[in-house]
Amino acid sequence: MTRIPLEDNFDDVINKAQRGLRLDDAELSRRAGISAAALRALKGGTYDDGAARAVAPVLRLGAGQLAALARKAWYPETVVFPRGFAMFNTPYEDMTVNSYLLWDPRTRLAAAFDTGATCEPMLGAITAGKLTVRYLFLTHTHEDHVADAARLAAATGADIYSSEREPYPGGRTFREDQTFHLNGLAIRTLLTWGHSPGQTTYFVTGLAWPVAVCGDSMFASSMGGGLVSYEDQYRNDVEKIFTLPRDTVIAPGHGPLTTLAQEKQHNPFFAR
Repeated sequence: MTRIPLEDNFDDVINKAQRGLRLDDAELSRRAGISAAALRALKGGTYDDGAARAVAPVLRLGAGQLAALARKAWYPETVVFPRGFAMFNTPYEDMTVNSYLLWDPRTRLAAAFDTGATCEPMLGAITAGKLTVRYLFLTHTHEDHVADAARLAAATGADIYSSEREPYPGGRTFREDQTFHLNGLAIRTLLTWGHSPGQTTYFVTGLAWPVAVCGDSMFASSMGGGLVSYEDQYRNDVEKIFTLPRDTVIAPGHGPLTTLAQEKQHNPFFAR
């Protein structure tokens, strides 16, 4: 697969944190002790180390991680699964979106997670691998993640599932901390809401490494915007994702795969 860019640049992270904390420019520049012009330049994508390091603690961001992001000095190490895992990255408007297919290698029973803009590549993998898809799990119901859900369900016979807090028309719902099984795989639901009312992370065990399919809860070097609640999105990430095993592979809704160990070291929102 072509190397997928990080979802957010340093200025995206700064703007996302500022919006989430509800600080206007005047208040942020006052607290950081920098001029309005310096703040405008920083938010517009012109990196200045002094201004960034002044703003970072006010926005609860790691200054060193923010600087590394600006310099493009870090990218997550590639994670390769020997079997049972496939990632799909499809274009949607001016971005790309991820979807995933996980399966038990012995029985070839599978679960799909989101669809991206199109499920065509996933259907090809299902056919080639002779997989039986039992479930289509939705991390949340924003259009870029579920654009082809009806088609995938119809083609595979899979049941569509989403959180009871964010039902999908015609689908089934689950409560938090419910576990589904695919022979050797266990799939546990973690409610990591904040980006959307029912944003869910699926914690999957039984493959070479544990996997957290987290939708827009977090990304490599960033986190999802708190469209419903920034504080709750942050809290849920800390309490429910960052307490998982360190070798957990983070499978986000946008951007490349990463690991929890790498995010604890490199993510500006969490590595302070």
